[in-house]
Amino acid sequence: MRATFLPFSIPTIGEEEINEVVDSLRSGWITTGPKVKRFEDSFKKYVGAPFAVPLSSATAGLHLAMLALQLKPGDEVITTPMTFAATVSMIVQAGGTPVLADIESTGTLNIDVQQMRKKITPRTRALVPVHFAGQPCDMDQIFALAREFNLAVIEDAAHAIGTEYKGARIGSLDSVSVFSFHPIKNITTGEGGMVATRDERIAEEISLMKFHGMNREAWKRYEASGTPNYDIVMPGFKYNMMDLQAGLGLHQLDKLESFIEMRTLLADFYNEAFYDVPELLVPAPVPYEHRHAWHLYTPLIKIEELSIDRDAFMAQLKGENIGTGLHFKAIHHHPYYRDTLGIAPGELPNADYASERILSLPLFPLMTLDDARDVVAAVQTVIARNRR
Repeated sequence: MRATFLPFSIPTIGEEEINEVVDSLRSGWITTGPKVKRFEDSFKKYVGAPFAVPLSSATAGLHLAMLALQLKPGDEVITTPMTFAATVSMIVQAGGTPVLADIESTGTLNIDVQQMRKKITPRTRALVPVHFAGQPCDMDQIFALAREFNLAVIEDAAHAIGTEYKGARIGSLDSVSVFSFHPIKNITTGEGGMVATRDERIAEEISLMKFHGMNREAWKRYEASGTPNYDIVMPGFKYNMMDLQAGLGLHQLDKLESFIEMRTLLADFYNEAFYDVPELLVPAPVPYEHRHAWHLYTPLIKIEELSIDRDAFMAQLKGENIGTGLHFKAIHHHPYYRDTLGIAPGELPNADYASERILSLPLFPLMTLDDARDVVAAVQTVIARNRR
């Protein structure tokens, strides 16, 4: 057994980030200020989007993107059951009805575009693909479907900073893309998010809604060339990012490529080690050109081959000093959505299968290959102990 506990994830924070945060504390600008603007500009350049809006979280981004659709009661938004609750909850909070389409049967864990097509009705307003674990959905097919039925596309790109689809970075496509900077994501601002888009109207509306519907943020009012006056032009929220967060993000973004390089090295090691293990299904690659950002490494445990279920498997890995995560239990398996969506048993068989078997193994840039070897050894030990 490994001598010390290996967490599922640890953020990679260097002296550059620490010094930048200290500089913010000393500067007097700790809420939204010039560093948020610098981070916004750097982010736009990185993903290739003309507009970006920094926010307090990706959940805030999803909420405001949904509100920008001006959903009416009965309006439907199609998304995947294999996602965090925020994806679906923000549809509900914006006044829409979530509709779940099954994931692909190939093991990518991404939404099945043909299943999305089957869920479209006259009430459908938008499609919300989730780039699961940092692997892109088939956006050409999704955009074609959106054009055919005149639907909006909001990409839940919480996992996908650095992901590329056919040579284009997620965030640069003709949609609204919502990114997360939670501590377990590929870059972190502590908490935080960003909306990237090519649509200036959407960007302006989200910018207004994020801060009370105010047409001039505080740092713009109080800088030397500003004026303290402002107007409220719409009812809004308090979803702004702080300079304290952006200070982290500026240096995290500079390091992102090296982070993805290490994540990819570790994921490739896992794939090779687990490929011939009959009790595991490794994450399947999509068949088109892409770059996987490897936010998560999520094999499926073939519980039918073992004498324990997934939760017991995770508990035994913890006993071997290996941390795990659960990304995700399918949305319709949670009590609230099970009761409100009324999805019939067997309606989403691929998501049901994955939901009962998925777990996330440690994957973060501070890991070493020796750490990954310990994970592999622990997984093999648990399988050998519980093989039928």
